[in-house]
Amino acid sequence: MAAPATSESAPFQALDFGLLLTAAGIWGSSFLLMAIGLDSFHPGLVTLLRVGFGLLALWLFPSARQPVSRDAWGRIAVLGVVWLGFPLTMFPLAQQWVDSSITGMLNAGMPIMTVIVAALAFGTPTNGMKLVGVMVGLVGIGFIGIPTAQTGNTNALGVVLILTAVLSYGFAANLAGPLQREFGAVAVVARALLAAAVVVLPFGIYGATESSFGWGPLVACMALGAGGTGIAYVAGAMLSGRVGAVRMSVTTYLIPVVSAVLGVVFRDEVIGTLAIVGTVIVLSGAFLTTLSQKSGLSQKSN
Repeated sequence: MAAPATSESAPFQALDFGLLLTAAGIWGSSFLLMAIGLDSFHPGLVTLLRVGFGLLALWLFPSARQPVSRDAWGRIAVLGVVWLGFPLTMFPLAQQWVDSSITGMLNAGMPIMTVIVAALAFGTPTNGMKLVGVMVGLVGIGFIGIPTAQTGNTNALGVVLILTAVLSYGFAANLAGPLQREFGAVAVVARALLAAAVVVLPFGIYGATESSFGWGPLVACMALGAGGTGIAYVAGAMLSGRVGAVRMSVTTYLIPVVSAVLGVVFRDEVIGTLAIVGTVIVLSGAFLTTLSQKSGLSQKSN
């Protein structure tokens, strides 16, 4: 069943904080798991395994099989592409050239992209504070991405792929909330994963022919799918339904911290000073996008 939607200007409840920490923690670790998967597997196979294991995990729950009206399938299919199929293909491709920690830091731009997409594509009213947050966030993204891009053409391509995936998340955040409120998070995400599986299958089959085998990468992809593409996406969709698309996107406050710590500890990645400064700037901009023009403390009520 769909969780009751709370006012988008109301304070977070205990469940909202739980959903926030679950989604952010799992998504933050997903960049490390992708890096481990890429040790043996082609990016296309990593994406297919992630989507496939996520799909299997969710369909074990009876709530995933709750009926969904036929007229919603088109919207769910679009969500499956922009929230799953497309960005989950871009990230492992990018991580061939960009460290997992930098990928997680650039992912912090999701609230910025969500505000931009909400205003330009969905006609959502915005205010001066949010616009300031967008401009600040874009400066921070430059601090993170430009030094990495300048180290080589493939690194630059990796940064572009990551930012394209984050922009796609901006569309998804605005689509997921209404669908979740109508049909429930598990039912929506399970069907979105089914649509994504169809989209990524050809590239995944090709990737299988270009991959070697390793137990560590396979276990990482299993965890990436069941956790990062199953549990975390349900938590994210539920949170979006309860508190709104922009406030759901603040999960990215924690994602870069988790990804950076894991990348340094487990992959011996080196994080530059500009990347750290840029992440702080991006998160500051993301925080500003959640403030109202009037009080500076909460969003304006719809």
